[in-house]
Amino acid sequence: MNADYSKRRKTVVRELAARGLDCLVVTHPPNWYYLTGFTGESGALVITGSGTTLLTDGRFTGQAKGETSGIKIEQQKGGLYSGLGELLLREGNESFGIDPGQLTITQWKAVKKAAGAKCKGVEAGGVVEHLRWQKDAGELALMRKAAILAGEVLEGALKLVRPGVRESEIGAEIEYQMRKRGASGPSFETIVASGRRGALPHARPTAKRLRKNELVVLDLGVILGKYCSDMTRTVYLGRAPKRIRRWYGAVQEAQAAGVAAVKAGVTCGQVDAAARDVLKKNGLEQFFVHSTGHGLGLEVHEEPRIARGQAVRLEAGNVITIEPGIYVEGVGGIRIEDDVAVRAGGNEVLTRVRRDLIEL
Repeated sequence: MNADYSKRRKTVVRELAARGLDCLVVTHPPNWYYLTGFTGESGALVITGSGTTLLTDGRFTGQAKGETSGIKIEQQKGGLYSGLGELLLREGNESFGIDPGQLTITQWKAVKKAAGAKCKGVEAGGVVEHLRWQKDAGELALMRKAAILAGEVLEGALKLVRPGVRESEIGAEIEYQMRKRGASGPSFETIVASGRRGALPHARPTAKRLRKNELVVLDLGVILGKYCSDMTRTVYLGRAPKRIRRWYGAVQEAQAAGVAAVKAGVTCGQVDAAARDVLKKNGLEQFFVHSTGHGLGLEVHEEPRIARGQAVRLEAGNVITIEPGIYVEGVGGIRIEDDVAVRAGGNEVLTRVRRDLIEL
């Protein structure tokens, strides 16, 4: 993907001018990647109206020079955050924006001590994250590929889902297949939760062996070209009884209603309500214990939140998940999740695996 990093930085500079700030300090790796293309593990980015400087240590200076253009690379001479403070002082940035959610108190104290009394830090959280909400054509193309790849891996993994196989074996094979097919890795630790463990929404794979006549929740995502996918399907080992079929049908209907509600201009709360109301109608709302979805991109959990009462309106270019589920203690869980790109007049479902109840 040939991203226009310079254009993104110029957008940040305009936002700084509107806020009356000299510069923005970026310490969150996904954000500095979004603005420069730098994939290193340590650094701090300082963006001003006159230019951008990436401060990093000797392990990453060569990498930074190879991955970026149009910015200055500076090697730190001591600790990162004291070096950041010294850079701010040296460049005369008296007011700099910071994201308090991305700095510890200890890190902030080191910056403040080195920058001196003349430099004033101002809370400016979410400046870059808000830009990341709207994906451009290149980003959407990558996310589409990541979603399709996740689906291919999931469909391949179904061959392993049978009584006697350990959850951990399935999880390991899923993550191996991701890398074998070109992903850099999973976007989160793969969830394989069978039987009663499926009632834990974020259960991790264990040594538990799958058994006949139980539900199995498979939740996985890949990282492809730095972008994440995230999808869930639920299967039943054997012939599902009437109660399970009814529950699954309600979750499937709720998920379809949530997806159908997704379009630019609709509030996140309206999308959540579309899914939640279906489960309420079926007497299952008390078993739906989380929000309907979340934003997706360079991180597997981003804004906007698709949750009850959220007044934020969806915009064309957002990519979100729609993942209603029910979790019944002592029985298990049922969740169906897809990645959905928001369009002006509707949406595009990026994940392409069937949603009907799979009985194995």
